[in-house]
Amino acid sequence: MSARGQASAGDLLELVRSGRAVTRGALQQATGLSRATVGQRLDRLFRAGWLREGAGGPVDSPLGGRPSITLEFDDAHAIVLAADLETRHARAAVLTLTGEILAEHSGTLVVEDGPEAVLGDLGRWFAELLEKAGRGAGEVCGIGLAVPGPVDSETGRVVQPPIMPGWDGYDITGRLARAFGEETGAAPVPVLVDNDANLMAYGEQRTGYPDCSAFVLVKVSTGIGAGVVVDGSVYRGIDGGAGDIGHIRVGADAQCRCGSHGCLAAVASGRAVARRLAETGVPAASGSDVRDLLASGHPGAAALAREAGRQVGDVLATVVTLLNPGVLMIAGDLAGTAFLTGVRELLYQRALPRSTAHLDVVTSRLGERAGLIGAGALVVEHLYAPERVEDRLVALGV
Repeated sequence: MSARGQASAGDLLELVRSGRAVTRGALQQATGLSRATVGQRLDRLFRAGWLREGAGGPVDSPLGGRPSITLEFDDAHAIVLAADLETRHARAAVLTLTGEILAEHSGTLVVEDGPEAVLGDLGRWFAELLEKAGRGAGEVCGIGLAVPGPVDSETGRVVQPPIMPGWDGYDITGRLARAFGEETGAAPVPVLVDNDANLMAYGEQRTGYPDCSAFVLVKVSTGIGAGVVVDGSVYRGIDGGAGDIGHIRVGADAQCRCGSHGCLAAVASGRAVARRLAETGVPAASGSDVRDLLASGHPGAAALAREAGRQVGDVLATVVTLLNPGVLMIAGDLAGTAFLTGVRELLYQRALPRSTAHLDVVTSRLGERAGLIGAGALVVEHLYAPERVEDRLVALGV
C-alpha cells in the first residue's frame, strides 16, 4: 500500500499482475476502495497502456447476469533489453515484459578488454537486435545486465571482481546507457546490473519454481558463484557479496585469481578443470572447452568433473544446512551428469538428513538463457513496482 495507507494505482497494477485480483470488483474487495476510486486509478493505467481488458470471467451470482470483465497486464506496450556477460562470451536479447525472447545474439566479448570497449559493443548489439526484432528503440523501457562478479545493487557497480580486471567501481549503468543512446539515438533508459548467478537464479525460480520459497542456484563455469532467491526476491547481502562461494577456502594449495590460495574456484571451477586437463596434454583452456569435452564423452574430462563436483558438494553441504532450500540447481559449463554425481555424493554424505529430506537437486531448465530471462525480469519488477508506478505515470502525463 502507499504511504498514506490507501491503495495507489501501482498497488492495483501489482494486484492484477500477480493474479490476486483481476476484476474491478475483486480490486474493490482487496483494497477497500470505492468503485469510483478504483475506476479512476484504473483509467490512468489504461491511458498509460499498461492494462487491457481480457475475456469475461465467471458469473458468481446465482441470479446470473453479465460476466465480470477481467483485467490483464498489457505486455505489448514496451520491451526490455538484456545481456549476460561471461569472461569471453556474451548473449544479448530483446524481450517482452513477460520474458518472451523476440531476438537474440551470442558472440565473443572478452571481459578483460575492459568496460569501455565491452559495453560499447553491447550498445551496437542492442541496436542490431532491435532491427532484427522489428522494434523501435523508443519502445525500450529498460536494460538489464548480468556480470560475472559481485555487484552493489545500490550503485550498479562491481566490487572487487576477481575475474573482471579493470571493472572495479566502474560506472557500468552510465556507460551502457550512453552506448545504447549513441547507437540508437533513443532517450536514456534505466540500466540495472546484477551478478550473473543472482539473475540466473531469479530467472529459473520465477519460470520453473515460483512456489519454492528458498531456491539456490550454483553456477560453475570459469568461476563459481551462487544465487539465492528467498520468498521471491534475490538475497544479495548488505553490499552484493552474498553467494560468492567460489572463494570459500577448502584447504588446497592452488592459487586463485583473487590472489588467495585454496579457494574452491581454484580447484573445482571450469578453469581449474581445464588447467588439469591441459597438464595431461588435452587441449583445454576454459570452462567452455571442458563443456565441449564432456559433451563428446571424454573420459578424462568426466573423471575430473566428478571430482570437482565432490569438492563443490562438500561446500554445498554447509550452504544447504544453513539455508534449507527446496531446490538446489546446478548450472554452468560443468553442469552435466559427471559433475552432478559428484555433488550428490558429498552433499548427501555431509549435510544433515533433515536438510536434504525435501531437497531437489536439479540442473538448469533455461540453460544459457537463464541470465537473460532473469535480467529482463529484474528490469520489469523494478519499473512496475508499486512505489515507482506513480512517478512514471506522472512522467507520462496520465
